[in-house]
This record gives sequence, C-alpha cells and structure tokens, in this order.
Amino acid sequence: MEKINGIDEKYLKENAAKVTDADIGKVAEKADEIQAKFKKGGPLGRFIEDVKLLISLVKDYWKGDYRTIPYWAVGAIVFALLYVLSPIDLIPDALPLIGLLDDAAVVGLCLGLVEQELEDYREWKKLRSETSAGSVRPAGSVELK
Repeated sequence: MEKINGIDEKYLKENAAKVTDADIGKVAEKADEIQAKFKKGGPLGRFIEDVKLLISLVKDYWKGDYRTIPYWAVGAIVFALLYVLSPIDLIPDALPLIGLLDDAAVVGLCLGLVEQELEDYREWKKLRSETSAGSVRPAGSVELK
C-alpha cells in the first residue's frame, strides 16, 4: 500500500507497540461506536465485515477466551480501531470523504499485517461454534449409545 501522509507499516508497528490493556478495554467497550463509522460507507465501508471480525477478536481477547495471538497483533488491531474512533488524526475526519482516507489506510495496513492471525481466529471461532452446537466431538471422546 502506498504511503499516505506518513502512514506506513512502520507507523502502525510503532503505535501498536504502545497499546495498553486500557486501550484493549476501550475498543471492547466502544465496539458499536467503531462499527458505526464503517457503516456510513465511503472509504471505510468496504472494511465493515473485517472490522466486525477485528472487534470480535479484541472482545474475545479481552475476556480471556482467545489468547493464542501475539500481543503485537492485538496491538496493531487495537491501534487501528482506536485511530478510526478518534476524530483527531493525520487527516481530520470532518473533511468529507478525504478525512477518512487515512483511517482506511490504517485499517488496510492492519489487515495486511494480521492476515494470518485473523485466519487462525476465524478457524478457532468456527471450531468453537461447531463444538458448542454439538456437531463436533472433542478429540479422543467416545460416543455413548
């Protein structure tokens, strides 16, 4: 992805390293507000399904249900979502359409960086839902008749 106003992989990684537990909690608490920014369409609209998955991952991480993800990846996700939530960033969100380009760039970079972690999370969610629905028995279990 081309660099937009200083937004590149280095920028994302440096800020992801500064993410705290309080930041993770903030994303979990403000999930609806973050999703609302993507539902408006524009440059962020194409990321709505990805953002739902990112928020779900953060919530599962926050609750302690999913911890098989490196902290750097959680940091990148949380930073990207908080960046979108903040009206004060490199390009002010108040500028119609243009103000959301930097938000879209940060989210796009984040998705590229955590692609494998998201795939692992999708698989975990799928197995978890199948197990809770009773369609998959845990390994080593025996069906009683």
